[in-house]
Amino acid sequence: MTDQQNTAASEEEAAPQFSLQRIYVRDLSFEAPKSPAIFRQQWEPSVGLDLNTRQKALEDDFHEVVLTLSVTVKNGEEVAFIAEVQQAGIFLIKNLDAASMSHTLGAFCPNILFPYARETLDSLVTRGSFPALMLAPVNFDALYAQELQRMQQEGGASVQ
Repeated sequence: MTDQQNTAASEEEAAPQFSLQRIYVRDLSFEAPKSPAIFRQQWEPSVGLDLNTRQKALEDDFHEVVLTLSVTVKNGEEVAFIAEVQQAGIFLIKNLDAASMSHTLGAFCPNILFPYARETLDSLVTRGSFPALMLAPVNFDALYAQELQRMQQEGGASVQ
């Protein structure tokens, strides 16, 4: 019976584990360089969005993933506002092979963080007295696959 319990315990320890420990804003900025004049102009915005993710291994099996969203909105040629949020999370991730760990950190975790970052940006922009900024959903799995393909092509090109 003890052998069965030990086997069950070791199988449980070897099973993949994932849990979200904490979500938080790591950094936040907002700038409206043409205020208040920008509010007196006809509003015809163009939106530029930059996305970036990074991850850092913490102690034991904990990882920090940071999703950075930078938005620049122009009204004609003038910058109306620049807003940036670094939405971060601490995740416990255990017993994954290297490919699964890479995908989890590069796509799965950013998918969890994005709605929080989007809401934070929207709130920040409306507090600056601009119209709400509801960003469209982002397919981090597709972005991750594109990045893998780009890295493989660069690796292959340097070998040839």
